[in-house]
Amino acid sequence: MKFNVSYIFHFCFFALFAALTSCTKEVKIDIPGYEEQLVVDGQIHVDGFPIILLSKSQNIYASTDLSAYLESFVSDATVYVSNGSASVPLEVYAISDLPLETQKRVAEMLSLELNEVVFVPIMVYSTTDPSILGQVGKTYELTIQHEGKTYTGSTELLQPVGLDNIYWKPDADNPGYGSCWARLSDPAGIYNAYRWERKIINIQSNAEPKDVIFRHGENPYFDDEFFDGLTFEFETRYPKKDTTYPDGYQRYYKLGDTVVIKFSRVDKKVFTFFDKKEAQMSSAGNPFSTPVNAPSNMSGGALGIWAGISPWFDTLICVP
Repeated sequence: MKFNVSYIFHFCFFALFAALTSCTKEVKIDIPGYEEQLVVDGQIHVDGFPIILLSKSQNIYASTDLSAYLESFVSDATVYVSNGSASVPLEVYAISDLPLETQKRVAEMLSLELNEVVFVPIMVYSTTDPSILGQVGKTYELTIQHEGKTYTGSTELLQPVGLDNIYWKPDADNPGYGSCWARLSDPAGIYNAYRWERKIINIQSNAEPKDVIFRHGENPYFDDEFFDGLTFEFETRYPKKDTTYPDGYQRYYKLGDTVVIKFSRVDKKVFTFFDKKEAQMSSAGNPFSTPVNAPSNMSGGALGIWAGISPWFDTLICVP
């Protein structure tokens, strides 16, 4: 008996196709519609004025060009900050009209250079009222009223934690360059979270310091979940490549550099927000990553963060 191989192949293929299609079921997924939300990016530093940037969340399918980004910012809200003894309404400023130190904080928040940020056409909520300057130990309440809704948030300026020691360690193969090392004794029995920043203040040929704002690298926040009460040392390098340095050393500190260290303490909600935000940004575009929501400390349905930052400063001279 002879078999037609082509006939058998086609018969099996169509039989398998029929079996598979007969088992399929139409699945309908009800995706919730997009709901616009207020986004808060607010900070207050010890000895600093409050800074609030307000914007609207964007639909994932909306345009992502610069014009759409700038149009998302909100400048018609009523904003107050109180510290238990004073309640101060914040005014709306163009960035170039802010005090210089506040301009620097805005540049750091937006990850822009100071000479760039003054040209960004967005408005900032702040004040120059000294009664609301950040003070250690005080809690700062933020109230925002916009389009008939009220949003509130709270943050505390904690007692800063200093480092035991900072020092420069030259590279064994090229002692003209090295990394910064620090020793931290974490206070035992209480939750602590930290933020690490630095700037090089060597005067350049243009009579300006190399850095006029503090810089941070990836994941500048860390907490003491795994080292509560311990003393340990850690190494850091410069977050911005200096292309005038030799290959392999472009993130090192140079012999003779003067580096200002800003080591800040933040509360748990602030740490959690920025930790999740960094995870979200680092996984962007990865189809296999787990979606991460950055938890807000704002009530009323707003997104974002109202962050109290308590810094400790020291200066490192890069010599052995």
